[in-house]
Amino acid sequence: MKILLWLLTLFASAIGLAVLARFNPGNVVLFYPPYRLDLSLNFFIFLALALFLAIYVVIRAVRLTQKLPGRVIAYRRAKRENESNKALRDALKAYFEGRFGQAEKSATRASELLENAGISALIGARAAHRMRQGDRRDIWLASTEVDPTLKAARLMTALELQVDEHQFKQALETVEELNANGTRHIQALQWALKANQQAKNWTEVLRLVQTLDKRNALHPALSNRLREMSYDALLSDRSHDAESIRLLWAGVPNADKLKPFIAACAAHAFSSRGLHDEARTLLERALAADWDIRLLRAYRESTAEAGSAALLAQIEHCESWLAKNPTDAELALTLGMFCLRQKLWGKAQRHLEQALSDAIEPRTVRESHLALAQLHEALDQFEQAAAHYKQCALATAIR
Repeated sequence: MKILLWLLTLFASAIGLAVLARFNPGNVVLFYPPYRLDLSLNFFIFLALALFLAIYVVIRAVRLTQKLPGRVIAYRRAKRENESNKALRDALKAYFEGRFGQAEKSATRASELLENAGISALIGARAAHRMRQGDRRDIWLASTEVDPTLKAARLMTALELQVDEHQFKQALETVEELNANGTRHIQALQWALKANQQAKNWTEVLRLVQTLDKRNALHPALSNRLREMSYDALLSDRSHDAESIRLLWAGVPNADKLKPFIAACAAHAFSSRGLHDEARTLLERALAADWDIRLLRAYRESTAEAGSAALLAQIEHCESWLAKNPTDAELALTLGMFCLRQKLWGKAQRHLEQALSDAIEPRTVRESHLALAQLHEALDQFEQAAAHYKQCALATAIR
């Protein structure tokens, strides 16, 4: 429809011009002595239009000729950009497909364009790392150092690859550089956590776990396990004396102090340095918050001296707990061993036999038989003692 309208307009214009030209008797005289040129007005208008058109065509041709080198350069540049961008896409696709050799080749082609060189180098570094080509990986990473806009990306890539190869010293140096650069997002903190874990910097591991927990960036099970590993390593460090263990424990958050594994580790650390009263106190607090077999076993191992007020207090605590948990074999075993140490023979035998009857775990059975054997031996009941020693040995053999 639009073409038809244009044709009608064109025909109408042609007819109008023809009619005007027919009834236009005007003349144009061009006089330059001694020359004189007479033209009709219609012919003069035609010549003027033709001259204008010719000049326009010449100027247009000159301008296009002048722009031709630039257009050729732009065309070649656009072609290089398209080829480089395609190679970059191919590199990413090959990397995610696990074809690391092809990814590195495509990254090499993509790096021919300056704008893609940095990103291509990071892809090439990762691909070379996956192929265990450390030298090529380092060359790729070094090539990105000239671009300040890629500093954070380069450091994050280097940190990930160093942690993957357990190069924790270099990883920690990279973490320091990232911190100096102001990079503290979650991914950076997670890689810093892994680097410090490999380096066994447990104090820093705890700090990072607390930071990541505030951002809900760690699974609760992983967070608990990392806390347990850290506290276990810190509390079992033989370089600590009694005072430094107290200071270390004072810096532990109250919520962590009540967790069974951590409290049991702390009790062992305190007991090994002669701080038995403090070990028993922290175990009693932890047991009041969370009834756990690990805490009971640690409490049993922290038995006070025979005849002491502390041992009598332990017996009282166990009796009150046993009233609430009458079928707890570990608790009965603990109370029986406390009574045995206090030489309360009858109570000791009753509770140890109760533990033996309720026990399910082989360790509880073994320890119950051993304690009963020691009790009968102390009472000169050697036959019963020998029978329990035999049962203890059998329980140990089938463990």
